[in-house]
Amino acid sequence: MLLKRAVVTGIGALTPLALTIEETWQKLVAGKSGIGEITLFDASDHKTKIAGEVKGFDPLDFMDTKEARHMDRFCHLAMAAAAEAVKDAELEKMPKLDIERVAVIVGSGIGGMTTFTAEANKLFERGPSRISPFFIPMMISDMAAGQISMRYGFRGPNYATTSACASSANALADAWRIIQRGETDVVIAGGSEATVNALGIGGFNALKALSTRNDEPEKASRPFDKERNGFVMGEGSGILVVESLEHAQSRGAKIYGELAGAGLSADAFHITMPAPEGYGAQLAMKRCMENAGVHPEEVQYINAHGTSTPANDKNESIAIRKVFGKHADKLAVNSTKSMLGHLLGASGAIEAAVILLSMRDGILHPTVNQEFADPDCDLDYVPNKSRKQDINISITNSFGFGGHNACLCLRRFEK
Repeated sequence: MLLKRAVVTGIGALTPLALTIEETWQKLVAGKSGIGEITLFDASDHKTKIAGEVKGFDPLDFMDTKEARHMDRFCHLAMAAAAEAVKDAELEKMPKLDIERVAVIVGSGIGGMTTFTAEANKLFERGPSRISPFFIPMMISDMAAGQISMRYGFRGPNYATTSACASSANALADAWRIIQRGETDVVIAGGSEATVNALGIGGFNALKALSTRNDEPEKASRPFDKERNGFVMGEGSGILVVESLEHAQSRGAKIYGELAGAGLSADAFHITMPAPEGYGAQLAMKRCMENAGVHPEEVQYINAHGTSTPANDKNESIAIRKVFGKHADKLAVNSTKSMLGHLLGASGAIEAAVILLSMRDGILHPTVNQEFADPDCDLDYVPNKSRKQDINISITNSFGFGGHNACLCLRRFEK
């Protein structure tokens, strides 16, 4: 079977920096942080009082009041990001778009946690009769994909990927595969997460996973820096329109770049800790490049998982050295999470979008808060300032609790 090429023709995102992908990108390049004090709930009793919130968002800009009332925030964000991506790709201008060959795959690591918390409180305080009939469809993590398909009438494969913080990278990996096999022409793929709430922050605090640098929110997320002490929770959504090259060219679509390959693996080690020396991450990176037909020395840039936790950053750095050998010293490695925080299941898609814009504009955003060198993290992390650099081939890493690893390879588009 002749495998088809997959390209990206539309991007949408809502992040702690902005309500559009382009404004997010400009602020990333400028080294701006979206981290601040939590306003979505009263965090005064929590050890962590900071997060990356999507600010100024009104779901009524994208749906009516009744629809908004029957969706969780993670779904609101996904619908808005999908609207931007679909508009950017100009899909709605296609008079003969075959809606039966448009898929929607939108991942979420947790789904409707805000709804779950609210309805659980009703149960305990007022009894089971007070639970909303919309509780289950608002909470389940597949509903973002379902709502997007219903909004546009897309009737291709429709589902969610749930692999913790690798969820949206897994969604894009699936999009690549089904485009390759010719099962669909277009996939709306990405992820969404909205867990900046009392239960989400409290749960990750119980794991001792979050930074407690509450007095300096903008400096709290500091991937690969020696003074890192945990990740900063973020929320948001990233959605990409992935098409077969044949389909995109037939309609004269603009092409951001090629989704050239994906690699998946499992650590098979621990529920939250990465495998020693990032062994599972090594496998995912190797498989990604093999599937893309790329040699390690061809890769110029890695958008790292880079969470700002002691274990992840050390093991990811070791994994990169193990995979790339001497070429690791020539790689640019940055972490978008240094400014957005960790958007959990939405991270992979937004970071893939960042790579595509880096290729388009010939610039790498910085990893901010690089103040104290860590001997365990000894790569070029594009410290503190953006850098002009032409990028042809890049990979992005996403790793999740449970030992899930997903790596994507993106390439500058060439006919």
